[in-house]
Amino acid sequence: MTPLDGALWLVRHGFAVFPTDHPGLEQCAGIGRGHNPATCEDRGKHPCAAFTRAHTLDEDQVKRTFGGELRNVGVAIGACAPGPGGARLLVVDSDRPGAIEDTAAAYGYRHTATMRVTTAKGAHDYYWAPAALELGNGLGQLRGKFDGDVRGSRGYVIGPGSVHATGVIYELDDPEQPPVPAPAWLLTALQAPTTATVPQPRPGRARDRQHDGSLAGLIRTVLGAHPGNRNSALYWAANRAFEQAQRGGTDVRAIAGALVDAATHTGLTETEARTTIASAYRRAGGTR
Repeated sequence: MTPLDGALWLVRHGFAVFPTDHPGLEQCAGIGRGHNPATCEDRGKHPCAAFTRAHTLDEDQVKRTFGGELRNVGVAIGACAPGPGGARLLVVDSDRPGAIEDTAAAYGYRHTATMRVTTAKGAHDYYWAPAALELGNGLGQLRGKFDGDVRGSRGYVIGPGSVHATGVIYELDDPEQPPVPAPAWLLTALQAPTTATVPQPRPGRARDRQHDGSLAGLIRTVLGAHPGNRNSALYWAANRAFEQAQRGGTDVRAIAGALVDAATHTGLTETEARTTIASAYRRAGGTR
């Protein structure tokens, strides 16, 4: 299956697609502020267009986009056709073979087989989730219990026919298998309320009150970031937040948790958010 084959299969089954970088190109074709195509080393995954707007379900457009210059296929999850009863797509991204199976077993359940795309590291499992849940990219209760990420309505994944930087091709496990409803245990775990909140000022300390306002403003910066600028906005905000923490003695774990929650709300996965935040923490001189 080529990227064009994969893109055509996807749109014929109601999955909205858009072009992403292809590792066969001499230089990354990804766009976005804060992304330098000339030095990019994470090849094959960066959007070549603002995927929240530039996706398509039109076959003719797909042929024009993927029939010429090398492009991988991105799936704009929030733009895909609804499933049964208006359900919305949810993709579970396992970073190793058997990751979701092991997590299901740890919760006392057997993994629910569904549409699966094998990847270079693991697999993407496509499920239908009730639209009323409005799931994002956060792991909820699965933090630390699942080797991977989830992609909700604000996210995207790389589709079948695409080529990973290692040369591995993303492949449909069974082209006849559609997504099935997400199991209840998974939905319950993903909806678990977060324990991380923006730190509140301690009574009577003006410096803490000032710090809290500053952190709230940084969180708003992250929440207001647009696709292509989310990582750079998160990195900048995390740097400022940790610099303030050093002066004010605020718990850095609470800061990191609040930033992760904001970043996953905008469409980053928890793994991406935590990697960026950890980099900012090191730059700010953190050692804990």
